Amino acid sequence: MEKLEIIPPRSGVSFVMQKGQRLEVVDIQGEQVADLVCYNFHDKSEYLSSGRTIDYAETIFLTKGHSFYSNRSNIMFDMVADTVGRHDFLLTPCSAEMFRIIYGHTEPHRGCFGNLSAALKEYDILADQIPITFNIFMYVDVDGNTGKVSVLPPKSKSGDHIILEAKMDLIVGLTACSAGQSNNFSFKPIGYRLD
Repeated sequence: MEKLEIIPPRSGVSFVMQKGQRLEVVDIQGEQVADLVCYNFHDKSEYLSSGRTIDYAETIFLTKGHSFYSNRSNIMFDMVADTVGRHDFLLTPCSAEMFRIIYGHTEPHRGCFGNLSAALKEYDILADQIPITFNIFMYVDVDGNTGKVSVLPPKSKSGDHIILEAKMDLIVGLTACSAGQSNNFSFKPIGYRLD
């Protein structure tokens, strides 16, 4: 088994994942979100789709046994293990603009959006090509009557993880989330390994 790679707090990485490979994402210390996005390695205009995935799964609570679809309705990966059972696929990656609008920051961090933009540059993927991310370990409560969404502390504890199995060759972007509210106001590293 490959050693655990570490994504430092409030940063991101990109890498290639081949069809059949498995990606384990680990919450090392607990209550830390990781934003994930991916693209078809052979055609970057095919990318992970929140809308298609939720539509076909008929749930916003995606977990072990669910397939994740592209904008072309092809399966990009399956979730084959999940020790938490609660993640988010509704909200966009945090960004400098979000920190200004929601938190009132005057000199905001570039957020997961900026980190993904920087990490995916080597694959010639532009910022405007980054869709809604799969926010691993993020706990978003949705009021069934009003539709109000509330970002709450993640349910993940130290050592919790998910495993994703690629169904096509992928370019993957992955972060250790930069939004205070998403991580119970403590920024921590994320671990990952490819097998």
